[in-house]
Amino acid sequence: MSTTKKTYFASDFHLGINARLRSADREKQIVRWLDTVAPEAEAIYLVGDVFDFWFEYRTVIPKGYVRLLGKLAELTDAGLPVYFFTGNHDMWVFRFFEEELGIPTYRQPIVRDIHGKTFFIGHGDGLGPGDHGYKFIKRVFANPFCQWAFERLHPNLGVGLANYWSGRSRAAAPDARQFLGPDREWLIAYCERKIQTQYADYCVFGHRHLPIDYTLNNGRSRYINLGEWLHYNSYAVFDGEQMSLQFFENENGKIFGNTPLAFSQH
Repeated sequence: MSTTKKTYFASDFHLGINARLRSADREKQIVRWLDTVAPEAEAIYLVGDVFDFWFEYRTVIPKGYVRLLGKLAELTDAGLPVYFFTGNHDMWVFRFFEEELGIPTYRQPIVRDIHGKTFFIGHGDGLGPGDHGYKFIKRVFANPFCQWAFERLHPNLGVGLANYWSGRSRAAAPDARQFLGPDREWLIAYCERKIQTQYADYCVFGHRHLPIDYTLNNGRSRYINLGEWLHYNSYAVFDGEQMSLQFFENENGKIFGNTPLAFSQH
């Protein structure tokens, strides 16, 4: 039996909005999950959209999330590596996580070797074909002048506007809780192209809001989508040999894709 510690991946907590649980209760649930996995973990990757909205003013960060931030500080202070990826809802994370919590922050997908397996890890927004409107908006939001202009707004107004935009975009989005097949799942199409030039055993993404385990056309690489915590409470764990999707405090978790998998709960 392997004695290798485990690597955990989770995304799309979307703290700040209510869903199956209120945001405050979901935050407490996420902290319970971190407490559960930390003793077995050698690293934790938070792969984007941890917050439904985040903007760092020079001396102000969004109200709330003190339990999660405190738990992350506790873990990193104890020497457990945590890695943070910005998503489309929290792309305005700047230096806070690195400077205050000691957590490296990534804005683009990265390639990482973990116990001899190659992982391609990123949030997933703006990748693959289509979605040209969002790709344009992302370039605008990533523009330093636009960020400077937004910072000129008082936080009460700025956060209020951002929450309004976030709600509008969510209302306009199609139902994410259906697997559309390889031809219509943009991240599968992206990964199929990517592995032709950069081999990866696992392509790990969030953003899609659906727990997916899909074997790509080469028969070896797997696309893993981490799902979300609004309804699924799904995450992935790599034990040094195998990668699996699991669910926390959710007896109705379901994995989509083309890989025969049994439901498992931590």
